[in-house]
Amino acid sequence: MKRSIRPATAALLCAALACRAPVPRDGEAPPLHVPASFAAAAADDSTTVTEDWWTAFGSEELSLLVEEVLARNYDLIAAAHRLRAAEAQARIAGAALLPAASLGGDASRQRQNFIGLPLPGGGPEVLSSTSSSLGVSLNVSWELDLWGKLDAYSEAAEADFAAGVEDLASLRLSLAGQAVKSWLGLVDARLQLEIAARQVESLERSTEVVRQRFENGRVTALDLNLAEAELAGALARRSAREEAQARAARGLEILRGSYPAGALESAAALPELPPQPSVGLPSELLRRRPDLRAAEVRLDAEDYRLYASRKELWPSLSLTGSVGRRTAEAGDLGDDAFSVWSLLAGLTQPIFQGGRLSAGVDAAEAKVDATLAEYAQAVLRALLEVETALAVEASMAERDRQLARATERADQARGLAEERYRAGRTDILSVLTAQRQAYESESAWVNARRLHLEQRVDLMLALGGGLHDGDAEPDTATNTSR
Repeated sequence: MKRSIRPATAALLCAALACRAPVPRDGEAPPLHVPASFAAAAADDSTTVTEDWWTAFGSEELSLLVEEVLARNYDLIAAAHRLRAAEAQARIAGAALLPAASLGGDASRQRQNFIGLPLPGGGPEVLSSTSSSLGVSLNVSWELDLWGKLDAYSEAAEADFAAGVEDLASLRLSLAGQAVKSWLGLVDARLQLEIAARQVESLERSTEVVRQRFENGRVTALDLNLAEAELAGALARRSAREEAQARAARGLEILRGSYPAGALESAAALPELPPQPSVGLPSELLRRRPDLRAAEVRLDAEDYRLYASRKELWPSLSLTGSVGRRTAEAGDLGDDAFSVWSLLAGLTQPIFQGGRLSAGVDAAEAKVDATLAEYAQAVLRALLEVETALAVEASMAERDRQLARATERADQARGLAEERYRAGRTDILSVLTAQRQAYESESAWVNARRLHLEQRVDLMLALGGGLHDGDAEPDTATNTSR
């Protein structure tokens, strides 16, 4: 029997729709106000987030990587097995609704002495009697669920399992996001290394020209020292980029459950920015995100436990019975004449337990209130993630455009400075400054593009990643029907 004690969504939406509410008392949660639409939503977004949302980046390499992570990540495998344990606990709780039966057998043999009885002939012997007893029985016990207490405990356990299913879906979503971001970070690290390597090559050529001019007496030692210092700095930056690429590769290898050899290759370029997806309505977010669905189901579980704790104060009725055979001879166990049976009914009403049961009710009520507040906070965090991802879209797009323009202009300035230096029309400091600015601008542009792509990942994750139906269950999950 499914009992809806206090639906979490209804409770939350009632608080959300309250236009004005008094100032809450100490420990009381304030009302949650949810707008009808997202404040930062664009008017022309139309792309729908699909379950395999990472394919929107248009990289087959990335899609294969995410599939590997979702199939081989050990954290995900462990979570799936923990879900199996939660499913078993739900079955255990449901078993309390049914009678428990056991088959028993026993055998005994005893000798009894009769002291003080007269014996024929007046001898010293003691009269004794030896007897055997064999029995088999079927024993049954059953607590009748008069008030729905056991059913409520069972429903709470099933709600815990349902929350675990959503937690597993949330972990899958999070790992997919980590995989995409880690892959973008690896591509960025490769591009940054390529930029650093090109800067080293350019500075090596410039330093060689300066060295030749110094040997010919055309420039001072200052120019040579500046060029060599700039080259040394570029070599150090290249080493740092090599380290960053190795770290990114090993982190991604661990994520997909493989040995961190640092041998993972990346794409040669960052993908194009996927279209911005449709964000829908804030109220729809409650059903789209698995973490919010898990929070809602956990509130249902605490509601069921509160109901059960209140029924602990009521009487309980238990039935026990047994039927079997008892005899002194094993061959008689099949004879109906030796049948025995018993039936016992017990009614128990708690009277005094030192306040344990009433304290249990108070604790259950507090857990419901705390879980409701946690649910509201989770909703606010989800709304914040969506609003933030939408709000920074315009600024990130503008930064992309300006850094692309800065990179183009800086590269042109670098070429002009090198040409003027070869013609003897400028000093080495201008060349070194132009080279540094060109490579720094390109590096910043690549980093900004990666951040913009990661922001798009954040938006897709904030929207639930396409797992909107709540039916993404792991292969290890089984039916909880009893």
